[in-house]
Amino acid sequence: MPEAYEKAGVSVEAGYEVVNRIKSHVARTARPGAGGIGGFGGLFDLASLGYKEPVLVSGTDGVGTKLMVAKMMNKHDTIGQDCVAMCVNDILAQGAEPLFFLDYIACGKNDPSLLEQVVKGVADGCVQAGAALVGGETAEMPDMYDADEYDLAGFTVGVVEKSKVIDGTKIAEGDVLIGLPSSGIHSNGYSLVRKVLFKDHDLAIDSKPEELGGETLGEEIIKPTRIYAKALKPLFDGDDLLHGVAHITGGAFIEKVPRIIPEGLAAAFDITSWDVPPIFRLLQNLGGIDELEMYNIFNMGIGMVLIVSPDKASEVERILDEHGEEHHTVGRIVKDIDGTRVQLHKGL
Repeated sequence: MPEAYEKAGVSVEAGYEVVNRIKSHVARTARPGAGGIGGFGGLFDLASLGYKEPVLVSGTDGVGTKLMVAKMMNKHDTIGQDCVAMCVNDILAQGAEPLFFLDYIACGKNDPSLLEQVVKGVADGCVQAGAALVGGETAEMPDMYDADEYDLAGFTVGVVEKSKVIDGTKIAEGDVLIGLPSSGIHSNGYSLVRKVLFKDHDLAIDSKPEELGGETLGEEIIKPTRIYAKALKPLFDGDDLLHGVAHITGGAFIEKVPRIIPEGLAAAFDITSWDVPPIFRLLQNLGGIDELEMYNIFNMGIGMVLIVSPDKASEVERILDEHGEEHHTVGRIVKDIDGTRVQLHKGL
């Protein structure tokens, strides 16, 4: 046992225990092409997948201050799914099939039981995404973090045929906007969420606001981010069904959707076309937040926006229905006449 390192606050033995604890979770994520864990790098055999002109698509992200909600609730087995989702959903927006994922956990004190919960959530997310967990890193850093603190980030790589990359260049006036529901707040905006709920209004994490219909506040805001890989795969397999896909995270509708729309066009949303989950109205009312700002911060119940030509919209909806995926027609692509790339309407 490295006694000098132990005296500095780093437990090598705890690190070994974490590795042993997470092996069964990593094994659940195995998929064709993926190598095992334990080497200096994670291996993936891309040739085994049969792509003709493979284009790799990568994404990285963290979970932000939602980690503080996990700590408040002492619930750490879903936050890993959030990390996977934030990375995977981004690469899905370009038509990529998720291949593998790596996580990075930094902590003040290595608690094997807690870190096993975190990695379990990562593995759960990888299973949902169809991605192998091929490696990761745990860094114990006393003095950098308090003993009960940790941070979590991740990195994913996916692949798409060059001819099937979704880049928005085909988007045209008249295209239909189809929204896929979110599972809740997902993983952005939590600095504002915590300010409104816990700093400004001193609500308890186990309180049950009437608006939430019997759920506790903690249960609602800890809900893991939805992963859209299974919902989108049948559409990726189709013949040129999607002109664009936008993952609604930080910047929400106002920032994320224009990123994929060609100049001269705008996305016109009918914000009455879906039911906004009660948590968002609770936040808006308690925080006195302007409605436009809400759509610039939160997903408001729509986690993915698909942009589809009018002649393919019914086919896309049929495929989503066949796979049991809820969806809403939420707007259309119009000419941008005043530089407003996103328009919010109450009816179209």
